[in-house]
Amino acid sequence: MGFSILPAIDIRAGQCVRLVQGDFNQETVYGHSPYKVAESFIAQGAEWIHIVDLDGAKEGQPLNHDVISRIASNLGARIEVGGGIRNEEAIETYLEAGVSRVILGSAAVSRPEFVKEMIKKYGSKIAVGLDARDGRVAVEGWLETSDVKAIDLGKELADAGVGALIFTDISRDGMLSGPNVESIRELASATGVPVIASGGVSQLEDLIALKAHESEGIAGAIVGKAIYDGRLNLLEAIKAVKPSC
Repeated sequence: MGFSILPAIDIRAGQCVRLVQGDFNQETVYGHSPYKVAESFIAQGAEWIHIVDLDGAKEGQPLNHDVISRIASNLGARIEVGGGIRNEEAIETYLEAGVSRVILGSAAVSRPEFVKEMIKKYGSKIAVGLDARDGRVAVEGWLETSDVKAIDLGKELADAGVGALIFTDISRDGMLSGPNVESIRELASATGVPVIASGGVSQLEDLIALKAHESEGIAGAIVGKAIYDGRLNLLEAIKAVKPSC
């Protein structure tokens, strides 16, 4: 799979925003056009873009499908999408629009058999987001914390054949405090599944630290606030983590 940087676009009310630790009351608007933000990421060399429908995550159904579909069908990069995807119809609609990978989240806790069925049917086009608070999986747009341990759920999903896990340490998200490398390594090691890190990346050194464990299963990093705040130059970061020829 290789190590990829996935710049993040979180959409709320049609705008590109960032939240602090998933808190809808701590929102910063970074752009009025997610489409134009996606264009700028691709112009800087992004091969993947991570998109979250925040309205969908809160309401339990996709609510920003139109703009996400435009990005997926028109801009040429591979897109992964999460947020409110709770049924097969939503999965099919996104895949038909050109989305490369659909992310299932809360359903992995509330409806594990459905998630396993979707993994079996769609294979590598399904990823599962494990959003953890103190090692336990948070659900419903991070509004609730379950009793399920992230590593235990990761092992179950690995046994089901999931293609990738997206691990977010909620305590690091939007805080620019550095990724939780050890927890990410632990999940990759325990599951044998490629893990994409999310949350906490603030500088190039964070990405280099994650890439150093690529052979152990850390397959990429989602980066949001650091790019928007100008702490991380996406073009330079992508060049820095590209494999040497």
